[in-house]
Amino acid sequence: MATCVDNSRTSQPTPSHHLSVSDQPRFNNPIFKLLKFHRPCLTDLVSQTATNPNPEQLPQPRRTFIEDAEGEEAKKDYIWMKMREESCMDVEREAYLEILEAIKEDLKGVKERDPACTSFVHCFLNYKGFLACEAHRVAHNLWLRGREALALLIQNRVSEVFAVDIHPGAKIGHGILLDHGTGVVIGETVVIGNNVSILHNVTLGGTGKECGDRHPKIGDGVLIGAGTNVLGNVRIGEGAKIGAGAVVLKDVLPRTTAVGNPARLVERNGLLRLDTVQV
Repeated sequence: MATCVDNSRTSQPTPSHHLSVSDQPRFNNPIFKLLKFHRPCLTDLVSQTATNPNPEQLPQPRRTFIEDAEGEEAKKDYIWMKMREESCMDVEREAYLEILEAIKEDLKGVKERDPACTSFVHCFLNYKGFLACEAHRVAHNLWLRGREALALLIQNRVSEVFAVDIHPGAKIGHGILLDHGTGVVIGETVVIGNNVSILHNVTLGGTGKECGDRHPKIGDGVLIGAGTNVLGNVRIGEGAKIGAGAVVLKDVLPRTTAVGNPARLVERNGLLRLDTVQV
C-alpha cells in the first residue's frame, strides 16, 4: 500500500521552471502592444487630472478648494456691486431730503409772511406760488442730473397751469414766498437766496445783450415788490427792498430801499458793526 502511494506521488508531473512558448507572457504579441498603446498609463492619468479644468473630474479636496475660491470671488463682486448701488441711492436720497427740507421751510415762510395764509394745509393745497416753487425744485434736480427734456417739460406745464415761468437751471434757496405768483418770470442763471419774498408780475431776466451768466443774483431776506423788473447780472444785497414797478439795472446795496425807473436809492438802514469794543 505504501508502495502504491509512493508511486502515485512520484508519478505526478513535476512543475517545470521553463515555460513553453504558448505559456510565456505575451508581451511581444502585436495585439497586446496595440491595446497597451491605446490604454493610458498611470502617469498619463495623473497628468490629465492635474491639467483638467473641469472641477467635476478633480479629486474631492481640490474640487472643494476651487469651489470655495470661486465662491469668495463671487461674494466680493456681489458686495462691491451692492456698495455701488448703496452709494448711488445715498446720493439720490440726499437730493430728495434736500427738497423735502426746502418744502418745509417754504411752508414756514409763507405762513409767517403772508397774512392771508391761515394754515399749512391751505398753503400746500391752494397756493399756486408755493406749488410752482416746489415743482421747480423737482425740475431743477432733474436738470442737474442731465434729464433736461423732462425738466423743461415740467417747466412748460407749470407755466401753463400756474402762470409762473421758472427756468429749471435757476437756483432757489429755501423759505421762498411767491405771493400770488401770477406773471413771475425767473431766468436760467438766476440765483435766489433764502427767505426771499417775491410778489406778482416780477421779472428776473436778462438785458438781451449778454450771454452766459446774464441774470440777477438775489441775496437773503430780499423783498421784491409787484411789477418789478430786475435785468442783467446785477446783485441785490441782503435785506434790500425793491419798490413796486421799479426797473433795476444796477447793483443794490444790502439793507437799502430802491424805487423808480430806473431804480434809485431812497433809504439806507445800515447796521453798525463793532469789530472791537472798548470798556
